[in-house]
This record gives sequence, structure tokens and C-alpha cells, in this order.
Amino acid sequence: MKEPSRQARWERRTQVPLLVLAGAFALAYAVPIVVPDADAGVLRACTYAEWVVWAAFAADYLVRLGLATDRRVFVRTHWLDLAAVVLPLVQPLRLLRLVATLLLVGRRARMAPQIRLTTYVAGAVVGLLMFGSLAVLSVERDAPDGNIKNLGDAVWWSFTTMTTVGYGDHSPTTGLGRVLAVGLMLSGIALLGVVTANIAAWFIARFERDDQAERLQLAAIRELQGEVRALRAEVARLGADPAPVPDQGGGAAGDGRAQAVTAPTP
Repeated sequence: MKEPSRQARWERRTQVPLLVLAGAFALAYAVPIVVPDADAGVLRACTYAEWVVWAAFAADYLVRLGLATDRRVFVRTHWLDLAAVVLPLVQPLRLLRLVATLLLVGRRARMAPQIRLTTYVAGAVVGLLMFGSLAVLSVERDAPDGNIKNLGDAVWWSFTTMTTVGYGDHSPTTGLGRVLAVGLMLSGIALLGVVTANIAAWFIARFERDDQAERLQLAAIRELQGEVRALRAEVARLGADPAPVPDQGGGAAGDGRAQAVTAPTP
């Protein structure tokens, strides 16, 4: 069995700690938005926690880059990881820190194929709802004409937007809020398409397996029928052959009796 590389061993060992850090990051990101009037020390601790977690993910990327056998190939094949680490450094893109964390965790997660689809779909739904709700609440709460003022309004808006229902009772009024709405709608449509395609693929694969099993059964039945026909032909051939007549008195005695019967009278 081939021994895993140093990069693979590092990723396997750091998977659980990074998942824990991702949960801490999500909590630190959500608290200032959900509870904006919290104590200044709590808000400051949340900000520090965000940067510490981001630094941990950045350090993880650098370590994997150093352990890679071909760094150019690593950068080219892990460009999404690099973008997720670099983009949140730009202050206007602060909202991307949560997305960056989710992206990095998602790319690092290793799971069995049979539960991968369910995990991805559930994670995508929860991540979109959480990110959309927190993001729109952070930009719409203080808007003069905004109507998304609390977390309940934000979650309801995110759910109706992601499912493309759009009741219209809550809607963003700022430019950034509308950009978030467009991204959430496109993400919801893409997620629905992925789910639909995978369900269809599952049914097709199931039908193909059933069809293959039916073809194998038919082939086995045809083979048995051929064997039965061959056995019937063999039995018919054996029944058509005449049975040999047994010799009752021996060749010589029989000839003598025949001569005695046909001999002329003197």
C-alpha cells in the first residue's frame, strides 16, 4: 500500500481542528451582527477571533504549499484556496471572510462517497442561509428605507430569495444588499439544479442497475433453456437407437438346429 504524502498526512491531521475553527469563526462573525449593542469587549474579542481563525487558515495554506512536491501545480490546482485567503484582506470584502472559511473547510473535508452529496447539499443550504441572513442584516439594518431590521426578517428574506419565491414583504434597499440578493438567487438556482441533476442521475443509475440485473437473469435463463434442449435431444437420440437382441443358444448350436431342420430325408 502506498504511503500517503506529507501533505496528505498534514491535511488529515488538521481536518478536525479546522472544522472547530470554522465553527468558532462563524460564531464570532454572527455575534456582532445579531447583537450589535453587545459590550465593546465582546465585539473586540469577536473581531480578534475572526482574524486569528483567518490567520490559521492562511498558515495552513502556506504549510501545504511548503509540503507540496510541485508548488506551481499546487498553486494552479488550489487557486480557490488562495483566493479565499487573499480576498478577505480587502476591507470592502470583509463579508467574504465567512465564505472563505466555508470554502476552505469544504475543500479540505474528506468523506465517504455515499454521504458526500447529502453533506454538500445540507452544508450548502445552511451556509447560504446563514451567510445571506447575516450579510443582508449587517448592511440593511441601518438603511434609512430598509425593512430588514432583525435576524428573523433576514432569515425569512434569505429563505424566500434562495428558493426564488420572493414574496416581496422584505427586500434590500441598498446597493450592496441587492448585490447579495442577486448572489443568493443565483446560488439557490444553482443548488436546485445540482440537487435535481443528482436525483435524476440516481434514478438513472438505479434503473441501469435493475436493467443489468434483468439482462443477466435473462442470459442465465437462456443458457438453462439451451441446456434443457440439449438434454432432450440426447434423450431422444438414446431412445431412437434399437436395442441389441440377446443370443439365446450360442452360435454353433443354433447352426446345428438349423441344419437339422433343413436336412433332406433319405
